[in-house]
Amino acid sequence: MLTVNIHDAKTRLSKLIEMAVNGEPFIIAKAGKPMVKVTAVDAPDPPRRSRIGFMKGQIKVPDDFDTMGQEEIERMFYGDE
Repeated sequence: MLTVNIHDAKTRLSKLIEMAVNGEPFIIAKAGKPMVKVTAVDAPDPPRRSRIGFMKGQIKVPDDFDTMGQEEIERMFYGDE
């Protein structure tokens, strides 16, 4: 396993992190004494939520949707004739 001192780790941090992500953990040492072991985190990817159809089965559109409230709307525009 690769061991690097703190100064080298600060200088090459991006490359070292990429190595750890690719399955090559490494150790950071201070004055030759191992301090920490760096490994990749096995965090699961967050689940993707689908927005299309998310209310399926929860909402029912009435058959007379296009004529709902027609009398009231006509009264609002034309008044009581």
